[in-house]
Amino acid sequence: MPVLPVESRHLVNRFSYGITPALAEEVRAAGGHLAWFDQQLDTAHDGSADGLCDWWPDLHLDAVTLWQRNVSGVRSGSSVMWDYGRRSVLRRLTSPRPVLEVMHEFWENHFHVPIIADNIFPLRAPYGDVIRKHALGRFEDLLTEAVLHPAMLMYLGAATSTKLHPNENLGRELLELHTVGVGNYSEAEVKDAARILTGWRVDLYRTWSPSYSNVDHWLGPVSVMGFSAANLLPDGREVTRALLSHLAHHPATARRIANKLVRQFVSDVPSEPLVGRLAATYLANDTAIAPVLRELVGSAEFAASVDQKLRDPDEDVIATYRLLGASVAPPTGDSSAANQVYWTLYSLGLAPWNWPRPDGQPVDAVSWSSPSRALASMSFHWWLAGGQVGATDVSFPTPVSHLPQRKILLRDLVDHLSRQLLHRPATKVLVQACCEAVELDPKTIVTRRTDLFTWRWQRLVAAILDSPSFYHH
Repeated sequence: MPVLPVESRHLVNRFSYGITPALAEEVRAAGGHLAWFDQQLDTAHDGSADGLCDWWPDLHLDAVTLWQRNVSGVRSGSSVMWDYGRRSVLRRLTSPRPVLEVMHEFWENHFHVPIIADNIFPLRAPYGDVIRKHALGRFEDLLTEAVLHPAMLMYLGAATSTKLHPNENLGRELLELHTVGVGNYSEAEVKDAARILTGWRVDLYRTWSPSYSNVDHWLGPVSVMGFSAANLLPDGREVTRALLSHLAHHPATARRIANKLVRQFVSDVPSEPLVGRLAATYLANDTAIAPVLRELVGSAEFAASVDQKLRDPDEDVIATYRLLGASVAPPTGDSSAANQVYWTLYSLGLAPWNWPRPDGQPVDAVSWSSPSRALASMSFHWWLAGGQVGATDVSFPTPVSHLPQRKILLRDLVDHLSRQLLHRPATKVLVQACCEAVELDPKTIVTRRTDLFTWRWQRLVAAILDSPSFYHH
């Protein structure tokens, strides 16, 4: 089985959830990894067209209906949020636009609103749709719509903030997490940011509609990170948007976004020259995200980072399903794979959007390098390699379908499977490990009738999935 060149494998692995044969062919058809990446960035996308909302119909419901169904005991809000997490997982598993899925995950964690936050469920799915809409657009637009969305206003207390008692939570996180970062602002600037944000309301527990209250907006001069305004009008929406635009274009924000992108896609220890170049590209392109990503993947630092990042638990699970050729059908019940895969992620410690704090899940590799994570991943690989999914409405190719010809030496079959599952030729170490796992000589002739495809198969596939080449990309 042919594999992509190393540089292509590197980029596509970083910006997808596992290279399937179909994805590899797509990269070749595009004319190479950079041309494919450009297509991924430029292709228009309607998020409603993927059909996955229909798999979980409650995601179509409005906030009032969801709240009433929760109160009356028809279906709990937490169950609806499980549906939202499940849809996110299935999009990563099936979407033809993996770069969008990767960047949607990146930004929804950057502007994190936990789905487990108290009573956030009526507003949370539309919030995710807003992040998805701008995931490859301009950061200024993304920042404005995320910060002023009812879900964010509710989660960080701005929806009930008043001029007499401004709630500082959103003002602080706006500076600390969303834009300029720790160490670049003062407590006085946090207070002024909170004052500017007064007036933005949500009709909580009734209509759930957003509005603006002039009587609740704090009046008086404000100054935040070089932005200043007399702020004399009761309608402070224009001042709010001006502040957000200023922060989006601030050099400290440019560096913070660049630093986080480098830690996510290149190295836990960011290269200062690369961060500087990405920040400059961000500012020169009016906060557009796509030019920054193009600069990143075209850099010498990115090229030198092959196999230096670790798949986190959700990437691990989704890649395993993809590479083993899973075909997931619409769910028919709680035991369906489309529902159960979410709980698999949960058991590995990283179900989507469950991180309990507003800072979002870590983007560094070391956070996911614990012995407990390794053991959990190995256990998952073992059961899935053996076809013991513990779920319905999913199918996998039969073991014997992986046989590339009528008969083959075991060492060559290991190489074939390595190309299929890891998208790279097998090393001598991997061949030896696999042969020891199945207790057969490398020169054993394998045919359709060999017991390798019965009780030994689980050992063989698990050995490949447990190799360092699977975890690192």
